[in-house]
Amino acid sequence: MLRPYQHDIVDHIINTPRGSVWASMGSGKTLATLTAIQNLKAAGQEVLPVLVVAPLRVANSVWMQEAQKWPSTQDLRVVRITGTPRQRQQALSTPADIYTINFEGLPWLSNQLTSEWPFRMVVVDEASRLKGFRTRGGSKRCMALAKRVWDKTERFVSLTGTPAPNGLLDLWGQQWFIDRGFRLGKTFTAFRDRWFRARRVGQSQFAVEYRPLPNADAEIRERIAMDTLTVDIADYMPIDEPIRNVLQVALPDRAQQAYGEMEEKMFLDLKTGAAEAVNAASLTSKCHQIANGALYLDEQDGAFEVVHDAKLDVLESVIEEAAGEPVLVAYHFKSDLARLKARFPQGLELTHSSTLIAKWNDGDVPLMFVHPQSAGHGLNLAQGGHILAFFSVDWNLEYHLQVIERIGPARQAQLGAGKACLLYYLVAQGTVDELIMQRLQDKRSVQDVLTEAMKRRTK
Repeated sequence: MLRPYQHDIVDHIINTPRGSVWASMGSGKTLATLTAIQNLKAAGQEVLPVLVVAPLRVANSVWMQEAQKWPSTQDLRVVRITGTPRQRQQALSTPADIYTINFEGLPWLSNQLTSEWPFRMVVVDEASRLKGFRTRGGSKRCMALAKRVWDKTERFVSLTGTPAPNGLLDLWGQQWFIDRGFRLGKTFTAFRDRWFRARRVGQSQFAVEYRPLPNADAEIRERIAMDTLTVDIADYMPIDEPIRNVLQVALPDRAQQAYGEMEEKMFLDLKTGAAEAVNAASLTSKCHQIANGALYLDEQDGAFEVVHDAKLDVLESVIEEAAGEPVLVAYHFKSDLARLKARFPQGLELTHSSTLIAKWNDGDVPLMFVHPQSAGHGLNLAQGGHILAFFSVDWNLEYHLQVIERIGPARQAQLGAGKACLLYYLVAQGTVDELIMQRLQDKRSVQDVLTEAMKRRTK
């Protein structure tokens, strides 16, 4: 069932052939857009096939998963144009309603479709990536898309939660795809000269920055208002509950095979050694480790071997979508923390240092890693951020609720911030992660959940 603001997104997409949706993280932009496509299709509108351009992880899984998840959109066939050139070519020749491709694949797609462009509707997910477009020069990806969307594409939808992460200058490239420069200027230079002034910031005459004029923000927003829907969840619903988003993580084939072997044999040979589960509790822990991406070979000395990086890739997209807003990341195993630090060197581990906590609450720490058990009662991190990603979910319900409350709705309300608490759960498909999520949702005992899962498996 759609939320009120999702209905507004659907209506905007249907009624605005070329337009933008600025909706924050967790607002359900994907489902709303799929619903709009389904409604247009049902009404006999010629919108198919649709091309969705998105970051790689989103193109690979999110749109297909969302379409299959909801009964109202299940008859929309989604095919992803990713992978090797051969896989992309095969996908492109497969009949579908919606094709998804990552931004990096756009030049290849444009070269493949030299004589025709079949897409009647184009959706750009995370459209702030179009900010670098220029009519002369700019990124090859943007140019590859720009060459086609005005010839054969009647509908264009720009989706983003962060339209101007680096300032108003980012808006021109995105808006060009909506109206070809009608509202903000035919060229980037014309846009910049009208609403910005150069200011020298160094010794070199070429070291300048462009600052908006006092009237720039209001005038720019007024010009694009007709095409743009802005969604702030706080305007539509009480935000006294966290907004939860479960991100399904598909394990690579080799990792899924390793998981199955450990689950069946309680033993796994790896490149640098072997791992063995000595009892049921140990087996559950080993499976949990594989789901996260690294398996301990020796619990005593902490030696582990990396099995996959799928969760790290998904987390990277969450951090990227946050567009500079601080993100708190909950982990479970020390191996998780080691890999998080290696992948995201800008991240800091939460300690009870008053200096570090103060820096977080001042917005000076973009990424912080926390173990739920260490997020003690009374610790207030809400001023520094409202986004929490669970790299690893944990069986312990008390710890789980405790870490949420560090930035949760009650804390946000105390600040008067009016910000929704956004929770992202990275759940490895077909693994113990799903059982842990069931435990957290149903608040049943660990033993009950595991027993029920074993019954299903043996039937």
